[in-house]
Amino acid sequence: MTGGDEPPEYNRDGLRRRQSSHHEDDEDLLAAAQTVAPVSPTTYHVEPPRRAATDLDAVVASTSSAVDNDARTSIPRPSMDAGPRVRFSTDVERQLPSQSNRNSIGAVMDIGGDGRRGSLPKMKSGAPELRVDTQGGAAAGDAPILGHGMVRSPTAITSPVSPIAASQKSPMSPAARYRGYSLRQALFRRTIEDHATSPGSLIEMTDTAGSSSQVSPVQPDGAHDRSSPNKKRESTVLVTPVAMDYGELPDRTKPKGSKGTSALPNWESWVEKKSRRSAISRKVRDFTTKTKKFVLRIQEIPPSKDGRHIDLDCSRKEPLIDERTNKPYISNYIRSTRYSAWNFLPRQLVAQFSKLANFYFLCVSILQMIPGLSTTGTYTTIVPLIFFVCISMGKEGYDDFRRHKLDKAENNREAKVLHVYKNTGSTDEESIPTSPLGTIGPLHWATTKWHNLQVGDVVKLDRDDTAPADLVILHSEGENGIAYVETMALDGETNLKSKQTATSMSKFLTTQDDVAICNAEFVVEDPNLDLYNFEGRVRVNGETAPLTTAEVIYRGSILRNTPNAIGMVIYSGEECRIRMNANKNPRIKAPSLQSIVNKVVIIIVIFVIALAIFNTVAYRIWSNKTEDKSWYLTNADVAFFPILTSFIIMFNTMIPLSLYVSLEIVKLAQMFFLNDIDLYDAESDTPLEARTSTINEELGQISYIFSDKTGTLTDNSMKFRKLSVAGTAWLHDADLQKDAAKRKLLEPRKKKNKGKGKKPARKSRDVEAVEESLALREHVVDPANTSRSSNEAASASGLHRNGSNWKSTARPGKAQPELLTKDMLRYIQRKPYTLFAKKVRLFLLSLALCHTCLPETRENGEIEFMASSPDEHALVHAAQEMGFLVTNRDSRTITLKIMPLGNDAEPVLETYDILDVIEFSSKRKRMSIVVRFPDQRICIFCKGADSIVMQRLKLATLANKKVVEIERRASKRKSLEAQYAIARKSEQIERKSSVSGRRSMTVSGAARASFTIGRASTTLNRGSVSGNRLSMVGTVQQPVRDEIDQWLTERERDVDISSVEENSMYYSPRPSAQLGRQSLALSFSSDPRNSMQIEEMDEFVEESLVADETAAIERCFQHINDFATEGLRTLLYGYRFIDEQEYISWKKVYLDATTSLINRQDMIESAGDLIEQNLDLAGATAIEDKLQKGVPESIDKLRRASIKMWMLTGDKRETAINIGHSCRLIKDYSSVTVLDQESGEVAQYIADAILGINGGKVAHSVIVVDGQTLATIYEDKHLTALFFDLAVLADSVICCRASPSQKAGLVKGIRKRVRKSITLAIGDGANDIAMIQEAHVGIGITGKEGLQAARTSDYSIAQFRFLTKLLLVHGRWNYIRTCKYTVGTFWKEMLFFLTQALYQRWAGYTGTSLYENWSLSMFNTLFTSLPVIFLGIFEKDLAAATLLAVPELYTKGQRNGAFNFTIYAGWMFMAASEAMVVYFVMLGVYGQAVFTSDQGLFALGDLCFSAVVIVISVKMQLIETHTRTLLILIPLVASIGGWWLWNLLLAVLYNPHAPIYHVRQAFLHTFGANALWWLTLVLILACVVVFELGVESLRATFFTQDVDVFKELEKDEGVRRRFEEASRGEMPWSLAWMGEKDVGNGEDVLRKVNTREEEERREGEVAALLAMRPGLADGERGRGADVEEALRGAFGRVRGE
Repeated sequence: MTGGDEPPEYNRDGLRRRQSSHHEDDEDLLAAAQTVAPVSPTTYHVEPPRRAATDLDAVVASTSSAVDNDARTSIPRPSMDAGPRVRFSTDVERQLPSQSNRNSIGAVMDIGGDGRRGSLPKMKSGAPELRVDTQGGAAAGDAPILGHGMVRSPTAITSPVSPIAASQKSPMSPAARYRGYSLRQALFRRTIEDHATSPGSLIEMTDTAGSSSQVSPVQPDGAHDRSSPNKKRESTVLVTPVAMDYGELPDRTKPKGSKGTSALPNWESWVEKKSRRSAISRKVRDFTTKTKKFVLRIQEIPPSKDGRHIDLDCSRKEPLIDERTNKPYISNYIRSTRYSAWNFLPRQLVAQFSKLANFYFLCVSILQMIPGLSTTGTYTTIVPLIFFVCISMGKEGYDDFRRHKLDKAENNREAKVLHVYKNTGSTDEESIPTSPLGTIGPLHWATTKWHNLQVGDVVKLDRDDTAPADLVILHSEGENGIAYVETMALDGETNLKSKQTATSMSKFLTTQDDVAICNAEFVVEDPNLDLYNFEGRVRVNGETAPLTTAEVIYRGSILRNTPNAIGMVIYSGEECRIRMNANKNPRIKAPSLQSIVNKVVIIIVIFVIALAIFNTVAYRIWSNKTEDKSWYLTNADVAFFPILTSFIIMFNTMIPLSLYVSLEIVKLAQMFFLNDIDLYDAESDTPLEARTSTINEELGQISYIFSDKTGTLTDNSMKFRKLSVAGTAWLHDADLQKDAAKRKLLEPRKKKNKGKGKKPARKSRDVEAVEESLALREHVVDPANTSRSSNEAASASGLHRNGSNWKSTARPGKAQPELLTKDMLRYIQRKPYTLFAKKVRLFLLSLALCHTCLPETRENGEIEFMASSPDEHALVHAAQEMGFLVTNRDSRTITLKIMPLGNDAEPVLETYDILDVIEFSSKRKRMSIVVRFPDQRICIFCKGADSIVMQRLKLATLANKKVVEIERRASKRKSLEAQYAIARKSEQIERKSSVSGRRSMTVSGAARASFTIGRASTTLNRGSVSGNRLSMVGTVQQPVRDEIDQWLTERERDVDISSVEENSMYYSPRPSAQLGRQSLALSFSSDPRNSMQIEEMDEFVEESLVADETAAIERCFQHINDFATEGLRTLLYGYRFIDEQEYISWKKVYLDATTSLINRQDMIESAGDLIEQNLDLAGATAIEDKLQKGVPESIDKLRRASIKMWMLTGDKRETAINIGHSCRLIKDYSSVTVLDQESGEVAQYIADAILGINGGKVAHSVIVVDGQTLATIYEDKHLTALFFDLAVLADSVICCRASPSQKAGLVKGIRKRVRKSITLAIGDGANDIAMIQEAHVGIGITGKEGLQAARTSDYSIAQFRFLTKLLLVHGRWNYIRTCKYTVGTFWKEMLFFLTQALYQRWAGYTGTSLYENWSLSMFNTLFTSLPVIFLGIFEKDLAAATLLAVPELYTKGQRNGAFNFTIYAGWMFMAASEAMVVYFVMLGVYGQAVFTSDQGLFALGDLCFSAVVIVISVKMQLIETHTRTLLILIPLVASIGGWWLWNLLLAVLYNPHAPIYHVRQAFLHTFGANALWWLTLVLILACVVVFELGVESLRATFFTQDVDVFKELEKDEGVRRRFEEASRGEMPWSLAWMGEKDVGNGEDVLRKVNTREEEERREGEVAALLAMRPGLADGERGRGADVEEALRGAFGRVRGE
């Protein structure tokens, strides 16, 4: 029974059928077992299991218990009888043991579904044994157990002739409980205590509560679990205790003198009190949880009985009812906002008053409104407090309203929904198609907004449409009924996934019209988080078929390469898979600086209270000594509490009421200035967009970055980059040449520079060729300056040169000796009958044939390819560019258009018959195609992972041997690089601690004795932004400049000793071509008939090398190793010609495999292995997953800023590791630890990695973990803690195959465990929303995956590279500004009110104010607000170029270096000292002067007030502000000038009869006309300014910081230009604006930036060529001065200065 809601059911024997339930403890079982009596065997009904929700939280939430079940049936307690025989109904949903006899309770038995063994305590002989027997339902004691199939009864188990075939526990059922021992214990104790014997009594054990694993009633045929369709549903349960002889029973009373905790005095009372306290805390937690759920509208929905039932009915008018809630299914409306109209107010009130200052002012305002306590008015605090809080809440509401508008745009997108009308007769709408069967009316595809879609609607997706909800596919117009979808927004994978209709439906739904008349019933699981698994079934015309992920299209997927597809909505809105993974109630983000401010507020509150108590006590003392004796103070005594309250109210504004509101103004202005021109993407016309200003300063404190891969780091495009054939490696740069040609056409032709220097009289032909070549090569990456983008390369020319213009993003310093594929094609066109030409053509043929792409001719005649994988698309497109174009493909043939003599010659059409295709699978890791050539030869082409295809080569043994040698050489190189990296790291650490122990020199002092491998020069002789040399300008000595350049160069370069291998015999193209044939670029002209060109082309290939298979194999695998270290994705190709007879024999085996009904996939793989043997090596390919521009350089700079980078992706592990190499998350010498649950020993791998890192043996550590392993780690809390310990120590972490919830879990884990760290998550897809909302700062990329992530983010940018300047410059500036504003605000309040406190000594501690009331109330608003606000908006402690060139300066925010308790204490010391200077100089010089006309209270207070206002303005705008512009005049004039204007107004307008302050005409005629008053003011200001400058000088001298050093370095023009040079990649536009005075529009800026880069690149290229000339000595090659002199003498200046 479930809570008594249903009447009891009876079986054939008249016994009640019970449902299972979970019991909380043994007492529940004891309450159930009341009587023991002998009974005969009876029948127990076991019903088929219901489907349980996969969402564990939902299951737990839906579990009923004995506490909350009001309808629970009470059970009487009959007496126990002797000779008990008990029949009971209880939870049998547990796995029974499979071996050994159980003759006593002390035996070991298996309990629980996981087969774990537990040892029960040994009991006396004769103890009752519960034995379960079944009858009538199964032979030999078999009985169906819920979720377990046929399980033997205990009686059968004890039989030696009855083997057990225990089935596995169903994944849908919950884990079994340890019920057997609990029941035995309960019965045993009850029998002992009662000693009652009553033969013949009968008691039935009754369930006490509902279960989370509900048992459904008996279902009709076909509705039960598919896993056991033939199992019987009845069994007999017999509980038969054996005869018991207890003997003497022990006394259960507590003996005297017992030992242990129970013997302690008051032990039981202590336990009882503790339990009461825990009960109270539990009630509080429960109440808090219920309140939170009420406010956030969190409703716990119980799981359905057996899934969600949806009938396919296109004519349905009423919405379907959700059986879980008895309401219609939720709408398709989604919400990504943080608030709703219901919870905005309570959540914001909590957020606003979690700021302690606001809570403090709330308390003060309550005291102030008590009559008679306040001396400053009744509502002067509560009114502005409400106003300021409303402003803050309004800003948050506006930010969230903008998110709501983006949600509205998403919800208002349109979809096509099928409407079917019943046939009511004739219709005039002949244009509307009708069903061919005529049973229904017209069919109409209605346009419906997404939020109006409902579960059960039939939706049509056209090509490139996005799925509006989770759909089960019904029909597809694709080939073979297959629809291809792109799921990048869900899991980050770029490969297309195939979806098709369920097998039982495909034969009924052949056309779109069949959907309208099909009667199908779908049963799907309840909504859950799992993106990679799906369970369901469909029933059509009596046939049932399973549903998996292959038949379901999730929301956010995009239909690709398919004309259209039709699907039915099964989940809508927030129940879609991607939305289930999102955070439904994201936390309210508050800056971490707020916690420090809260602690400071607590300190100030304590100080205010202490100051008030001190003054109150002092008043009581003064009152006793003076007030009581003064006749004019009769009856003026004030009680203790009123005077204490008045002092608290007087000093309460030491925490300014406008602190947070002014801070909001500052942050809004900061948000406005984030619109930087360098953060604007011109290609997509996308600027940075800030959606919140609350966490601006946290951009300068980031410690961890969690990044998505696809669309965030990568550009979602694959490019064929390299190939290796016949032992020679070639670079394919057709796409780079096209891009360079487009850019060159867009650029205006540059005028010749008229330099002042002497020009050469003539230029040789070689030099002209050099200049022409260099002019056509636009962007060559300088290994010494890797800040330029490595993704860009150029060369639109047909000139040939030694080396390539493409640079690897993983190893930018590595030389690229490969020739171009264009050269290769020209060679085989000239020599078509050589062995090399034959091998190349066969390799290109394998590229064009071995794939599954379908060509599609566009309207303009161009051929596009529809591919399931971008890798295949890149391969086929590369074959097209190299003259092998796939023009047509059907199920049997492939037609190629071949250009044997070039693009200008007549093409040749060849048709190849497709005999068989053995498709790629994750297990095989290869694909093969068997084709028949036009000459009737049969050939198999195979491509796949190099480790897989290598084993199937004809020379596999030789290949394995060579691979081992290659790996040994690579390992040696990596080990050497790791040693260098460790040595450099340790040297840097030693330098940090060796410079007089000063922390300030950690950056600047590290420039000494740098350690760099292969650095050619440490001087600044390379070009700067303006072309000037640092030695020509500036005031800093040249050694300092060299030191800075040396240090920067060391940091910009990574360890790379690839130059050791450049002259190795293992590299291509040929040994003779590697000995320095620099003449290639000089010798070729644009005339293809040039004899010198032909001569050089003949030396491209050495035919003897092609014939040597051993050398060719070795070089091919060496190339593959090089390709992999460069971050490229490699494939190996093999082929073999087979004879007809062999093919016929194999075809029979393969045909049997493809038609087998048993183990079809395994048989296909075995058949493929038979023919994929003895392959000849065709070659290898390398595909570049193009990164976004500047990604590797950005990651390097972020790493230098001590920011750890994590990559979280849903893609495959191999792909994630390749991208890790290409973007430099994984270095060539990194120690990569792969955690894989399938390999086991995860804990051991984690422990070994931790020991290696802590032992200093690892130069760079990277952890790679997949989603399944992560789920396994989370199951063990100790393993979870160990994993996060390793993750914190590692340099980088790569998590692949991670679901959105797992991404968010990792972010939350770091956020919770590393307390002082600030996390940032960046992504562009819907699968990144959860982690973006979970991180402290969320960044959205407005990329190709849409705006889902950008809509919910805090800031959105167009490219990942913009993150560098956003964090290192704007983030750090905002952090420094916010900290200076905050500490400056506290400083000015302390300075001002301490003078007020000091005056109390001369006012008898009566609370009399030194300052006039109106002036006092305007202090924060009119006179001192602008200086600190302007400081918080415009302060730039260092230039942007400096911060980008030296990312190490970013660590100040990570260390809370700008605002901490030490900084706060220092500022408060200055405030206290300056307050005493102001007050006592005023009192000593003017207050106690003899000859003055006005020494009244107002004159003294106005003097202090004036001094304080001027000091605050001067300090904030002249001393603390580093970047001084004309803007500083605004706060200076407004504050100081406003104060004097205020004095004039008071002197004219003030009440002349004011009793305390004589203000009227005072400023004009009394103290204002007194020169001593003004002299005193000047003296106060001089003293304070001298004190400030003196303390600052001492601090900079003895406690020098990095900022102090670099402020001085920035003053030198040469060093400043070196910084600008290092930061040019991140701020090209800004440098152009700063460097040119006559800048016009943006196009002029871009042209000048390109001109500069071109000039500098040309100078570097010519210098490099001259440095390698034989005429220069080795010692002269690295000297920039000699190179420059050679340039001047031979060629003149390459660019003008």
